[in-house]
Formats: sequence, structure tokens, C-alpha cells
Amino acid sequence: MIDVRPSLPPPLERNFAPAALWNRAYRDLVARDPSARPLAVVVSSTAGAVSRHDTHVLGAGHPAAALSLTYVERLVKFLLWQKGGCYVRIAGAEEIVSGLKRIYSESGGRAFDHRFMGATTFREPFVLEAASLSALPEGRVASLAVGRHLDGCRIGFDLGGSDRKAAAVIDGKVVFSEEITWDPYFQKDPAYHLEGVHDSLRRAAAHLPRVDAIGGSSAGVYVNNEVRVASLFRGVPTDLFDRHVRRMFFTLQQRWGGVPFEVANDGEVTALAGSMSLGDGAVLGIAMGTSLAAGYVTPEGGITPWLNELAFAPVDYHPAAPRDEWSGDIGCGVQYFSQQAVGRLAPIAGFALPAGLPLPEQLIEVQRAMAAGDTRARAIYETIGADFGYAIAHFADHYELRHVLLLGRVSSGAGGEIILDRARAVLRTDFPELAEKVRLHTPDEKDRRHGQAVAAASLPALRR
Repeated sequence: MIDVRPSLPPPLERNFAPAALWNRAYRDLVARDPSARPLAVVVSSTAGAVSRHDTHVLGAGHPAAALSLTYVERLVKFLLWQKGGCYVRIAGAEEIVSGLKRIYSESGGRAFDHRFMGATTFREPFVLEAASLSALPEGRVASLAVGRHLDGCRIGFDLGGSDRKAAAVIDGKVVFSEEITWDPYFQKDPAYHLEGVHDSLRRAAAHLPRVDAIGGSSAGVYVNNEVRVASLFRGVPTDLFDRHVRRMFFTLQQRWGGVPFEVANDGEVTALAGSMSLGDGAVLGIAMGTSLAAGYVTPEGGITPWLNELAFAPVDYHPAAPRDEWSGDIGCGVQYFSQQAVGRLAPIAGFALPAGLPLPEQLIEVQRAMAAGDTRARAIYETIGADFGYAIAHFADHYELRHVLLLGRVSSGAGGEIILDRARAVLRTDFPELAEKVRLHTPDEKDRRHGQAVAAASLPALRR
């Protein structure tokens, strides 16, 4: 294990090995190793996107060569959840590929990732294999010009784990918006989801002279408007999911007369909303809500076909890092930047919340304590902020960044400012070059209330 000591350690994290510092220390070892070797990872999807990452690893005979498997495994894990793909080729170190093939197998430690990236999302067998450097293709990922259409009468909606939102928008101006509490996670009947969304659309449509287009954002993975995987529908049995949920948005489109209808991951729409507000690209949007949602707008202002599911991307390499209950992996973003993070940290901070209290209500209790000046609550937000600063440095290894936009219920109120202040302090201390280059933002009240709805509504282009 590489000894990693953050300059600004999170107050409530007993064990924390930030990915950015761990990787930097490993790369320092590589830079001093005359036998270091080039290594490349290519991740491909059935949609034709090809992502390539080039790096170097220690020589096979180096005394610390065992660290290379950790370095490459965590790299592959990040690339899978950032870019998405079911075909992984690695060149430069066959002994590392042998270890990875065991880990990313049906029975290995990353069996969840094997299933998710294979049959569940891309509907092809997941393959990880060795290749030669000369045989690997260059990366090719097109930037998609999606959204920014504000003409006409539109509905924008956003589906979260604790509420669903809808807004009526006329030529880019919000004329009505509404938030309705719901509890989708463990509902077995797909009609609960379908009729709930339809009800929100109907209520928004009542404030428009007509409906020209509908755009939506939702947690999960969506490919060409199909629901591939989403925790919102985790309670629906597989057979009912395939029959009624997978093409749910096509059903809704038919109910609304076949108007242009587009749905995107909520993180992508968050980033699009931030880019529209800032008037710039190279924006990474991070929403700390029920889970962690992320999205990215390229420097040119487009979005990508990447997954950007950073909830499952590793940010902490400590072997005692908290375990994600769904994927079974440790040190992943959802445990640090969501309501789950607040629930995990609250007892460490000294809160004795009632057993079984739902996570949204735990967050409310911590927010109340923060508003009252409780130092325990402040420690929670300082911890999340320090974690976030080190995670931003890690994300900057994989995204070209000029802006990071922070949203979500965890970031609301005074706690959100503490998160950003501590994250900025981490960047200034351990990553001063990033502190000069990357700006951290939260939306103003207008953008917080309406930005996501307007961006979602802007997704479909009107037919001419």
C-alpha cells in the first residue's frame, strides 16, 4: 500500500487515500524506474465510441510491481464508469491483464461491473483481453450537439429518488414549475412510475397553449431514450421492466401525440444547465442527491455519449474504504458525495439519529443542526468538502475542466458553502495548478429553481 497523507485530511474519515494522491505517488515511482513500460487501455462500446487512455507502469521486476495491478484495475474501473463500454483491450503488461481477467469475470470481485457493462447496458458479452500497442486504435468520441433549443412551448421534467419535477417553458421562460414527492425505488408496479411521470406532464401542460416538445432528465443510464439501468426502477421485476419500463418514454411520447421527446441522464442535463448559465464549456456537473449524478459538457459546448456514472467511480484507494451496497466495491463516489455520505458520516460525527430514519430525513436533521451552528454538522460538511477537493483533482486527470458545478440537496444551505470552501482549500494546498485553472460554482436561486427544467426542456429540437 502506498502511504498517502492528505495535507487537509477530512475530519471524519478515519482512513482516506485519495485517488489523486495515490496515483501521483505511483507515477512518481514509475518516473524513477528505468524499466517502466508504456501501457494503454481502450474501452469500446457497441455504439461505436472508442476511448483510449495511455499511461506507464512499473517494470515487472520492480520491488513494488504488485502496485501496478491496483493502479490499472482502479484505472479500468474509472474508465468503465466514465466512458462506458463492454470491450476492454489493454496493451503493455500481459501479467496485469491476467489479473484483471480474473477480477472482471462473472465470479470475480468486479462481477457487478462485468454484468452491468455487458448484458445489462450494452447487451453484448463483456470482454477484457490483452492486445499489442500497435493494434490498439486511437480514441474517437463525437461531441453531441444536444439541447439549447428554447423555441416553442415545452415541458421539462426531472426524475429523482425522492421527488419528480416538471416545468412549463415558453421560448425559454419558465411559466410554471412543480415538485411532487414520490417514492419510486421499491415500487414493483411499473404503472406507479409511468402514471406518475404522465401526471407531472399533464399538470405542466395545463399552463401551456400547446405542447411542442418534451425533454427530461432522470437518474440512470439511457440509450436512445431507452431505460437501460436506473435505480429508480430497482423494485420492478425483470420481466415487467422489459415489457413496461425499458421503453416507457416511447409510451409517453405516444400519449402526447408523438411530439419530439428526449431523455438524458440527469447529470448530463445538470452540466448542460450549468454550461448554458455560464456561457462556457468544459463543465463537470456534480449533483449530490439521493445518489451521486454527474455530467460533462465538452470545451466546445456539446455533451458526449459517455456514461459519466461517477457514483461507481473509485475516489478512495484505502483498503478499508466504505463499501457500496449495490456494486460491492469500495471507495466509490456515492459513499462520499450523496445523502448516503451524510448518513454514513452522521454517527461518526456524534449524531444519534433514530434507527431506520430514511436518508432524506437524516439529511434534514443534519441541515437543521448546521443552521443552528452545530459543530458536528459542520464536521460532516468539512469532510465532504475535503473529499470533494481531492476527487476534483482525480476527475481532472480524465476530464478537461474549466468549471465544476455543484448541485443537489446535500449542497443546499450553509453546508454547501462549507463544501466548496474546503474543496477550494484542498486544491490550493495540494493542487495549486488546478486551483488557478478550475472554478467551482453553485447555481444562483433562479438557476437552482429553473435551470435544470429549462435545460431538460431544451433537449429535443422541433421538427421543421
